[in-house]
Amino acid sequence: MTKSVAMIWHVYLARCADGTLYCGITTDLERRMAQHNGELPGGARYTRSRGPVELEASAPCTGRSEAAKAEWRVKQLVRGRKVPFIRSLAEGMSEEG
Repeated sequence: MTKSVAMIWHVYLARCADGTLYCGITTDLERRMAQHNGELPGGARYTRSRGPVELEASAPCTGRSEAAKAEWRVKQLVRGRKVPFIRSLAEGMSEEG
């Protein structure tokens, strides 16, 4: 019998070298940043020509669905509100835990 391991999903914002922001979700922030920076296969087409990227903000979510909903909400915001929104999500999670 295999043991089920709970994955923690994250919604994140990466700042590209040209100053733009990329929003995504992942279960492994370190791996995902390495992918965006071309150190590992994968990554987003958007970040390939805009690297290197740095993690700007991230927030843990209770599951993939919650992370995807948070990503959608971030993408609806104007640029200046994206980082504060993610940081507020992260603060909310730290207060719950």
